[in-house]
Amino acid sequence: MSNYSITLKPVFSAPADSLPQGLALPDGWSSLAWHQKETLDALNNPEIDVVFNVAMTGDGKSLAAYLKSLTKKLFSVIALYPTNELARDQESQIENYIELFQSKPKPRCHRLSGELLELYAENEEIRKSEAISSQLGQSEIVMSNPDIFHYIHRGAYLTPYENRDKLWGKIGLDFDVLIFDEFHVFSAPQISSVLNTMLLIRTTQSLNKKFLFLSATPDHEFIERLKIAGFRCHVIDPKEENKYQFPVTEADQAELLAQNWRKVVSEINLQFIALESNSRASESWLKENAEQVLAQFSESGSKGAIILNSVASVKRLVQFFKDYLEPHGLTAGENTGLSSKDTKEKSLASDLVIGTSTIDVGVDFKINFLFFESADAGNFIQRLGRLGRHEGYKKNNEYIQFKSFRAYALVPNFFTERLFDKNDAPLTQNEFYERPSFHDVINTEYRSINQFYYYYQKWGGFQSFKLLLDLKQKPIQKTYEESVKVFAELSQRALNFKLGYVAHQWKKFGQEWHELSGKQGNPVTEEACSFRGKSDLQCGLYDLTENHEASSFKTYGLPGILSNLEIEPITEKEFRRSLDQAIKQSGQPIAKGRFNYCLAFMKLVRYRDERLDWKFTYNGDLLDLINRWEVQVLYGFEIWQPDNRWISAINKRLSKQGMVVYLLPRPVLEVRARLQLPMHFQIYPICDRHSWHDPKAPYSIAFGQSALLIDTLAYYFKQDGGKAWIF
Repeated sequence: MSNYSITLKPVFSAPADSLPQGLALPDGWSSLAWHQKETLDALNNPEIDVVFNVAMTGDGKSLAAYLKSLTKKLFSVIALYPTNELARDQESQIENYIELFQSKPKPRCHRLSGELLELYAENEEIRKSEAISSQLGQSEIVMSNPDIFHYIHRGAYLTPYENRDKLWGKIGLDFDVLIFDEFHVFSAPQISSVLNTMLLIRTTQSLNKKFLFLSATPDHEFIERLKIAGFRCHVIDPKEENKYQFPVTEADQAELLAQNWRKVVSEINLQFIALESNSRASESWLKENAEQVLAQFSESGSKGAIILNSVASVKRLVQFFKDYLEPHGLTAGENTGLSSKDTKEKSLASDLVIGTSTIDVGVDFKINFLFFESADAGNFIQRLGRLGRHEGYKKNNEYIQFKSFRAYALVPNFFTERLFDKNDAPLTQNEFYERPSFHDVINTEYRSINQFYYYYQKWGGFQSFKLLLDLKQKPIQKTYEESVKVFAELSQRALNFKLGYVAHQWKKFGQEWHELSGKQGNPVTEEACSFRGKSDLQCGLYDLTENHEASSFKTYGLPGILSNLEIEPITEKEFRRSLDQAIKQSGQPIAKGRFNYCLAFMKLVRYRDERLDWKFTYNGDLLDLINRWEVQVLYGFEIWQPDNRWISAINKRLSKQGMVVYLLPRPVLEVRARLQLPMHFQIYPICDRHSWHDPKAPYSIAFGQSALLIDTLAYYFKQDGGKAWIF
């Protein structure tokens, strides 16, 4: 297998031609970046509703977003980040901006996550709605996540007797700009939510609200839908305006610096390491080539990162590299979705941080070498963007400057063949490339994931319908009488659905659920109206591998547990008793609400060395259900896994759980490949009583929000009767 190496040229960003009137820069600053001034001008322009800043990663989009809050009195913003880690990272960055610009009066900043909200409500002995209202009323800058923003506008924190506009009405009055950061990581259900929420704000409030989207990758489909709905959009793209330059020689770089151009990303040597296409290939290569990782520290002051797709692989590698690096006086840290807050924070100070997507979505850390795997083109570009953003770092009051930047992409064989070996190969060994053209090559040659564009028409209207029902609530019905008409018209136009059809389906799903369970409501529309989907397979974990007792209580999906963890089942009562003891002994508060809807509870003993096989089973005939070609709510699913003594306890609860599902008549690997599904998409193998002994489960099942997404693509299989597809 051949490995190839190229060099990515550094990127310099153009300065603004002038400063905005009345803006004083911090000492030592010569100018703003061109895109930062353009963003501020756009936010001040009454003819613009929505601003998209698509400057490159590391080019200061965050400062552009907050400039107006830093320099103008009584100007408030809500900033929404896709992960709590990123919000936490940005909180310290914003505090730094406030000090640099000496903002007076000093804006009050608060970060609002689900855990912080729950703890605040418990400590103050108030309901969550009151906690939200209190936090909003005491802040000029609120950093939160779009999940909370979504549920505020869906009335999730209110009692049935409270007016639906109680919280979102306050946001409309008190905040001037809504910021959405790293927007490109969201898929169709989340984008539908944001679009519906923007329409709600636009049609119910006369104030001229501004929306600012920060993303290195513009979503043209989303922009077109906004324009259809009447939003006046403005895109700020330094690349299109030739505001980036890519100098190689030191003389050219020095000349740009003298003209106040700013270096965004340093020159990077990128090596492609071709591997077999299997889930353990990267982990195995890193262990076998540990000396190559160690060699990166030959340059004094080096710090690096390893970013992988699997939490289990990271957990195993962390212990391996801790043992391997310790004799050399070097440290390794862990940063995953299962890592505690303390572990995550300490990991960024390690010589080598090893993590998953928790560190590739916007979190700013200072490294000069990177080993990474990726699942698709966007994932590749996102992770590579973590490197080369900082010239060095401070350690014990001493500034340590990096000498060079090196990246090692752990990729499948076919990818390097497409890039370098075919007749019209787009890349050549040892050549220099500019970032934008290189990104174009990656997008063309690597895996692309499905964008589920039909979701907006098929399921996005259910979110619109829910908001319309809320606006027709009797106490506020007259207030929003005209708003209902306008919202109904604009949402149908933007999402391309028929309100009558959605209303009919809403009623149909409710009747079917009542006939099946005897209960009111319906799980299908609940999924359609959720932000990231419900977690019917979420379990409570008491992690015995954690060093800190208070950090040992987590949630994790059952499929990941079955594949990678060695566990011992415990009762919910035992789990909560241990949780209460941990709170008492540590004195640290722990949010308990996330455990209220867990399928099961268990102790995590260790991470397995080998991934275990398993599959869902159904004690009946699946083909009849599959041939319906529709989203369904079904009971009776169980797990099959050999030599698993505790699975019967899980199955007892699982079989009684009614779940939103979509069934397909093809194996999982074929479905994933054919439909270009994202890496962590919730689709799994399943067999029925006729295929119980088939070593490869012949069918696939998707749960929850994933079932709705599959529903928009099922025609690929329905049109050929579910026959095998050669690819």
